[in-house]
Amino acid sequence: MSEQAEETLRDKVVDALKSVYDPEIPVDVYELGLIYEISVHPVNNVYILMTLTSPNCPAAETIPAEVEHNVRKIEGVNDVNVEITFDPPYSQDMMSEAAKLELGFL
Repeated sequence: MSEQAEETLRDKVVDALKSVYDPEIPVDVYELGLIYEISVHPVNNVYILMTLTSPNCPAAETIPAEVEHNVRKIEGVNDVNVEITFDPPYSQDMMSEAAKLELGFL
């Protein structure tokens, strides 16, 4: 697969992630900074390393499942592996400027 085609799939993954929201925060998981890594491996297998706003997040089950579901819907994606980590711990510094603006932190 060419690097350009891989980048296109990665862009589609980012778009899919931007449609997943923490139910308690009106900002998507990508802009919140919850996504630590997106890797596209051969045969269009997608690996996502992410965190949650806290280990006790009420949506701890639903957010990763929604991330996996939305990425699986992308045409051409073969398999999706979503891994949760709390290292490094999430902080508001990880938010994009757009997220900080939306939530009134700027």
